[in-house]
This record gives sequence, C-alpha cells and structure tokens, in this order.
Amino acid sequence: MAVKTYSWVSFWFLLTTPVIMWDVSYCFMRPRSMVGGDLHWIWAPYSIYQNVDYLYGIPALERGDGFTNAQSLMNIIETVLNVTYLYLAHINEWPPATLIGFTSAALTLAKTVLYWAQEYYCSYCATGQNDWQTLIVYWIIPNGLWIIVPAAITYVLGKDLCAQLTFADKVSKAVTADKKR
Repeated sequence: MAVKTYSWVSFWFLLTTPVIMWDVSYCFMRPRSMVGGDLHWIWAPYSIYQNVDYLYGIPALERGDGFTNAQSLMNIIETVLNVTYLYLAHINEWPPATLIGFTSAALTLAKTVLYWAQEYYCSYCATGQNDWQTLIVYWIIPNGLWIIVPAAITYVLGKDLCAQLTFADKVSKAVTADKKR
C-alpha cells in the first residue's frame, strides 16, 4: 500500500518548521532575545507578544518558570518528526510515514491543549492582563491554529492509519485462510 500524502498537511509541516525554530530560539535565548537584549532585533515582533503572554515575558523568566522552555523542547521533537515525515513520505515513499505524521500532529495538539488548559487552571495568570481585542488577535487566533490544524491532521492521518491496519488485517486473514486449505 503506497503512502498517501496531502498537500495541505505537507505544507503545514514545511511552513511551521522555520516558525517553530524561530520561536524555540527566542525561548532558549531569553533574556538576550527579549526587549532590551542584544539579540532582540532577531525577534522584534516578540516585543508585543512578551507582554501579551507573560510565559514569554519577564514575569515567567524572573520567577524561573520552566514551562516555556519545556514546551520549546517538545517543539523541537515535533519539528524533527515533521521533517522526518516529509522525508519519509515524499522522498522514500514509506507507508509507515503516516504514523510519524500522525504522532507529530497528535503531540502538537496535546501540547497546545495543555498550554491552554494551564492558562485556564492558573486563572489566566499569563494572559489575564489583556483586553479582549488584544487577547483574540495576539493569543487566541494564533494559538488556536495550533489546535485546529493539528486536530485536522490527526483526524485525516488517523483515518489513513485505520485504513492501512484494516487492509493489513484482511490480507493477513486471507493468507491464513489460504494456508489452512
């Protein structure tokens, strides 16, 4: 059974790779990447975001909150899986590549839901300072994409995995039946 690929899934994995690595480098380079840091010019848009989401800002850094860098570490793992999927699906055309893409999207989805749940359970400790317009434009919409798209990828690749497993089961049963004759 040939690997089934989707242009939009591959585009998402390809597009998000540099975005994620830029975000990871901002997190790991704090405080140098923050406003006032000597490397802030590389991450200039974060001058807004570090005030929208305090996990990316001074408050979390000063209290030694490790969540931001922990999620960045997970981002690296997910990105390696994304690139691995792209290589195995498009270059090697290896059918089990679907499992790698599914796993990566499921990890991204779970991590992002955890990020939102953490914010809810701490009574919006990192974003509660924002007005609704700022919250929607700079936090809900951008972070919501990291729930919606990975959920769609998980669904589509999950269906393909189920089809592959069903096909393999039917072939296995047919082979077993032929051997019994």
